[in-house]
Amino acid sequence: MTRIVPFDMVDAVLTEHGSVQQRLRKLPARVVVYLLLAAALFEECGYLAVWRKLTGALDGLPIPKITGTGLWHARARLGVRPLRALFDLLRGHTAAIRTTGTRWAGLLVVAIDGTHLDVPDNPATRTGLGKRANQYTQASGYPQISLVAVVACGTRAIIDAVFGPTSTGESTYAARLTRCLHTGMIVLLDRGLSTNTLLNTVAGTGAAFLARLTGNRKPPILRHLPDGSFLSRIGCLDVRIIECEITIATTTGRQTGVYRLATTLLDHRRYTASGLVTLYHERWEIESAFFAIKKSMLGRRVLRSNHPSAIAQEIYALLTAYQAIRIAITDATTTTGADPDRASFSIALQTARDQVIHAANVIADTVIDLIGTIGRAVLDQLMPARRLRVSPRAVKRPLSRYAYKSLRVDRRTYQATIEINILTPADSP
Repeated sequence: MTRIVPFDMVDAVLTEHGSVQQRLRKLPARVVVYLLLAAALFEECGYLAVWRKLTGALDGLPIPKITGTGLWHARARLGVRPLRALFDLLRGHTAAIRTTGTRWAGLLVVAIDGTHLDVPDNPATRTGLGKRANQYTQASGYPQISLVAVVACGTRAIIDAVFGPTSTGESTYAARLTRCLHTGMIVLLDRGLSTNTLLNTVAGTGAAFLARLTGNRKPPILRHLPDGSFLSRIGCLDVRIIECEITIATTTGRQTGVYRLATTLLDHRRYTASGLVTLYHERWEIESAFFAIKKSMLGRRVLRSNHPSAIAQEIYALLTAYQAIRIAITDATTTTGADPDRASFSIALQTARDQVIHAANVIADTVIDLIGTIGRAVLDQLMPARRLRVSPRAVKRPLSRYAYKSLRVDRRTYQATIEINILTPADSP
């Protein structure tokens, strides 16, 4: 981890933002940064427990004894800006030109979507974030923060991310993320983000998009194309519409759905309708990235911090640690030509935890190891090529962990086959 986030990088960030301590302290600013990054790897532990893991293998060195109050003051002195700047230095698609599975027709494939993170329920968070109402009560569950990100589908690395109260819509956050889009990208968008305003904003960056439209939108047909798609307009934007019927067959039966996709790639010869429909399935890679953050790293736990500024600090540390692991994975798989999809995030995460506990290679060698310990662990246990599997939709966090038994909810996954049928406008429902 110190190869990817070296001391010099952290010191430069601290100096730039005026966060270097003015006198000798038990917890210098650099140490606090690495403590926060380590805490992102051990979300099940409190900060003092993480400190013991971080220093447990440093035998023979005078390790200061810290308290919870001292740690809180050290975090307050550090602030949010150094962690945000560190994330800004690491964020990006992490892919090289030769990295497998990151581009389609020469375009870098990225996706924009959002998720929610639970934060502690206390007066400060309730006042700043509020609580969601449902059919049973006006305010229930934990206060939440909305996290919206641009993710490179091939590597699942975070190109950019913003977060804030859930009272602000995801499309508003997504508009802020268009700052990182540029020519040479194709952006995959779900129907919840396919507003006219956001589509125009994305197109204005020079990036192409492939967006799913809601069923009640009926774009006008301007000209039919040989591959079954047609040219149309959304607002003042020239687009190409592809309507398709997708059938998924498993041992339990068949399920068919109709999709309507819009894209700014108007050349039907270079960008075929069937190829674009297949490409849209890559949008689910951003869901895998959110799963790695929320399930593998957080374990679906509530964030530790209770104060808004500390919550922001913790989220940036979480995103930075996640990105560092993705960089290690991509560097390793690129050296062998393997697809990053075959790399196990769980193995990389566990190896990173072991490195922290053993204080292994804290001081980087003069010879740079492009693979590293994390990369070697990943390459030694590459997963097989991905097979198409599906699982029925189910409540992700039921009130009772045993509810699915009484309700007979099917949580198994099934091997599946998929059939794509491009619909002409006359065939569309």
